[in-house]
Amino acid sequence: MSYFPIYLKMDKIKVLVVGGGHIAYEKLDKIKDFTLDIKIISPRICEDTKDFIDKFDIEFEQRSYCDGDINDFDIIVVAVDDLDLQKEIFDECTRSNKLCNSVDSVDFCNFIFPAYIKKGDLIVSISTSGKSPAVAKHLKKYLQTALPEDISDFLDYMDSLRNGLPKGKERMEFLSNEALKYFEKVKK
Repeated sequence: MSYFPIYLKMDKIKVLVVGGGHIAYEKLDKIKDFTLDIKIISPRICEDTKDFIDKFDIEFEQRSYCDGDINDFDIIVVAVDDLDLQKEIFDECTRSNKLCNSVDSVDFCNFIFPAYIKKGDLIVSISTSGKSPAVAKHLKKYLQTALPEDISDFLDYMDSLRNGLPKGKERMEFLSNEALKYFEKVKK
C-alpha cells in the first residue's frame, strides 16, 4: 500500500533520533530544514553527527537506547543497523501512538522520508513508497532543474497578493491567472 503524503507543522514537534552514524546524520540534515527540537541518543557518533550537534546545539546523550526514551517525543527516527532494536522501538512507538521511521526497514516504519526540494516556502516531495529511494533521488535531481530559479520570490509575491485581496471567487480566479501567466512566461 502506498504512503499518504502529508506536511506537518514542526514548530511543536519533538524528534528523537536513535543512532549517531552517517545515516542518522543524513536524516538530521533533512529534519533541520523544519525543526531543531531534536535529541540524539547513541553510544557512538560519526564526525558529521558530532559537527551537527555542535553547530545546532542539539541535545545528545552518549548511551544506548532504553525502554521509555520515546515518551517525550512525537517522531522517532531509528538509524541503527540492529534489526532487533529497530523492531523493539517500532513496537514501543506503535503501542504509544508515536510516528516511527526505522531507516532502511519499511516493516518498522509508520512513515517514511520522501526526497524533497525546498526553495523558500516551496516544498516538492517525491516518494516511491519505499520501493526505490534511488528513483526518488534521481527524480528529485530532474525536478530541481525544471523549477524556475525565482520560484521562491514568485511565491512570496503571490502570498502578498493573496493577503491583500478579499476572499472569494474573484480572488481565486485572479491568483490562478497570475500563476498561469508566470508559468507561461517561464516555459518560453
